[in-house]
Amino acid sequence: MAKYNYSYKNLKENMARAVAIDAPISTKTGIEIANFLRGKSTDRAKTILENVIALKEAIPFKRFTNGPGHKRGRMASGKYPVKAAAEFLKLVKSAETNAQDKGLALDLNIIHLSVQKAAHQFHYGRQARRLRKNSHIEIVVEEKEGAKRIPKEKKTGKEEKKAAETAEKPKKEKTIKGRFIRSEEEKKALEEETMKEEESKSKDEKNTEEKKQDD
Repeated sequence: MAKYNYSYKNLKENMARAVAIDAPISTKTGIEIANFLRGKSTDRAKTILENVIALKEAIPFKRFTNGPGHKRGRMASGKYPVKAAAEFLKLVKSAETNAQDKGLALDLNIIHLSVQKAAHQFHYGRQARRLRKNSHIEIVVEEKEGAKRIPKEKKTGKEEKKAAETAEKPKKEKTIKGRFIRSEEEKKALEEETMKEEESKSKDEKNTEEKKQDD
């Protein structure tokens, strides 16, 4: 897959970004949601999107107003785009995790949120020969001024234990029998077992030969 070319180029150290490629949403509804969320904090954006999914708060439609009716609140026409709101919620959360990986604070503002039209593919099954609605969504968040950063915690617990165990374990050596040896003690025990088996085989062969001679 080709590398995505972000439209926002001036990315600074106190910023983080994320992208949703070929999201299954309409470009028009995505543009309306982006216009409504742009400039807000990530916490406020998440609450709005969760309320939209729960049908408690509508997204105002100011540009593509041909169709949606009036909704409650300080708006004229609006909708409850549940599917698109779920995609935007995933994107906001991924931007927050990217910011945390960079060591930024949790107080973040959405400074860039854009939606571009993606390639339209055909449906399958009963809806064959009908084009899908796909869109690319990109978001850039910025750390608020004076926000306290949380220092990164050192990796402890299971990850460190696994790393130590893998470092301590010696390399495995295969024997003739297909068994794995991890220490010198196991190697000696296997050698003793093989010696005993060879001795017992030689004794059995001698006994069989003696019986044949007697007969």
